[in-house]
Amino acid sequence: MRIMISLATLCLAYSATCMPALAADNTSSAISAQALDYGSNVSPLASLAGLRPVEAKHAMVVTAQHLATRIGVRILREGGNAIDAAVAIGYALAVVHPCCGNIGGGGFMVIHLADGQNRFLDFREKAPLKAYPKLFQNAQGEVVPGLSTHSYLAVGVPGTVMGLDTALARYGTMPLKTVMAPAIALARKGYILETGDAHILDGRAGDFRKYPNVAAIFLNHGRPWRAGERLRQPQLARTLERIAQGGTRAFYRGSIARAVVAASVRHHGILTLKDFADYSVVWGKPVECEYRGYTIVSDPPPSSGGTTICEILQIVKPYPLADWGYASVKSLHYLIEAERHAFADRNTYLGDPAFVHNPIRALLSPAHAVRIRAQIRPDAATPSSEVRGSLGPAEGTNTTQFSVVDANGNAVSVTYTINYLFGLGQIAGNTGFFLNNEMDDFTAKPGVPNSFGLVQGSVNQIEPGKRPLSSMSPTIVLHQGRLFMVTGSPGGSTIISTTLETILNVIDFDMNMQQAVDAPRFHEQWQPSTVMIEPGLLTPATRQALEKMGYRFTYGNAWGAAMAILANPQTGLYEGAADRRRPAALAAGY
Repeated sequence: MRIMISLATLCLAYSATCMPALAADNTSSAISAQALDYGSNVSPLASLAGLRPVEAKHAMVVTAQHLATRIGVRILREGGNAIDAAVAIGYALAVVHPCCGNIGGGGFMVIHLADGQNRFLDFREKAPLKAYPKLFQNAQGEVVPGLSTHSYLAVGVPGTVMGLDTALARYGTMPLKTVMAPAIALARKGYILETGDAHILDGRAGDFRKYPNVAAIFLNHGRPWRAGERLRQPQLARTLERIAQGGTRAFYRGSIARAVVAASVRHHGILTLKDFADYSVVWGKPVECEYRGYTIVSDPPPSSGGTTICEILQIVKPYPLADWGYASVKSLHYLIEAERHAFADRNTYLGDPAFVHNPIRALLSPAHAVRIRAQIRPDAATPSSEVRGSLGPAEGTNTTQFSVVDANGNAVSVTYTINYLFGLGQIAGNTGFFLNNEMDDFTAKPGVPNSFGLVQGSVNQIEPGKRPLSSMSPTIVLHQGRLFMVTGSPGGSTIISTTLETILNVIDFDMNMQQAVDAPRFHEQWQPSTVMIEPGLLTPATRQALEKMGYRFTYGNAWGAAMAILANPQTGLYEGAADRRRPAALAAGY
């Protein structure tokens, strides 16, 4: 496999001569700006040719924040394995990347062990026991704007602490106090903000002013923090110290849970101490599928990510994407159509497996892919109004990604979230961490889109103790049974397309890892029927050809932030790539 992609190849991919990238227009996305943390520094297509990933011989860590990356590398150098490093990173990001990775939320972990085992850990948030299907509707059955995003009714029971601690206990080698010590020190002593850090904090500075306990930490005497200043979080340090001392019990059955429940009661929420005491994580088997000789290992429900990625790959498998080229009219047409059909199935059939049947085998079957391919017209877009979940009637964000590979070949891919940028935007008392607004991922009412524009059905309706359907897609790719890639991204519903396209960019379009994560992206999620496009993806000729086929595009800023590692079979080195859409990110190894 060729790992480099040349400028000539990129030009040929257009089926035209190289042309300047289109400027983004003012068409707004269907996804809320607070729900999707738009990135920066998108790479125009022609600029990809010279990009190179970070290389290391023994181990690699890639995260959205440079200090968290360095903590992960330190743990590995000190003899910890990939799981030890992942837990240390998870707690460190709660300090240095509080917008997105946070102990107030939940997520998924996919593990590939050096002995060949693949494991999945679900630590997704749960709905409170007092929740019910019409929680966000008024007496007339109308969805009340803001209830699922800006009120305490939006808060699901957090799962991150139990998830990280459970993974460490099962597969780690270091004590909890050891892996948490760097995060505690960062919270207590503070850290110097870089431009990327300050930019993210500024994103909700106006909301921080509404709450004195938030403003006291995340504003500097009433104004946004600036690059070069030191941010200290002593309250979060005390919370983390309690967890380091008492583990999961300290979070779910002690003063931390009591503080969150008290704040919920004061603000007309429905969280109870029983919700915290009853919370549990689930070990399971990942979703796996084959694509061109590679094995995709990703997350099953309550994530839709692995299933939807695998369904798209099964649909496009017969098409010669490599011959057609990256960002060509044919490649984009068939990939967009595959995404449209797969998202229709996602939104119709998938949900928490503790509550609904997920027809994964049927969705990933060759026969189902054949039926979908038969519906794709070679020369025209399919109107989303003509696409339905195709198995028949259904039965009964902001986010962050990090990837780790250790010297023994253990690999961990983690995506965890609090949904919006800084979640609810509120902190319970003096706990120091932002609460999630993850309940918005449920179906507030069938047919009514959520903040990510997803139109979902009753399979994902709100029920007590249920986990909302997610798009998070931490993924590991194997080749002939050996580790090949670790990847994933934030970005709500766009996580699926970002992760998918990062994989395709390497396997089909011969990009190295850095090119693959930086390349301009597209996203189609069935409803709305427009295709989201990053600046730099389409030439005028490609855009014109696709518009003649019936496609309509939404242009805006960059989204997502893939954090990926490639085990290069030719060099024997790990290639780490931190998405340039996240300026504070870092890939590092040794």
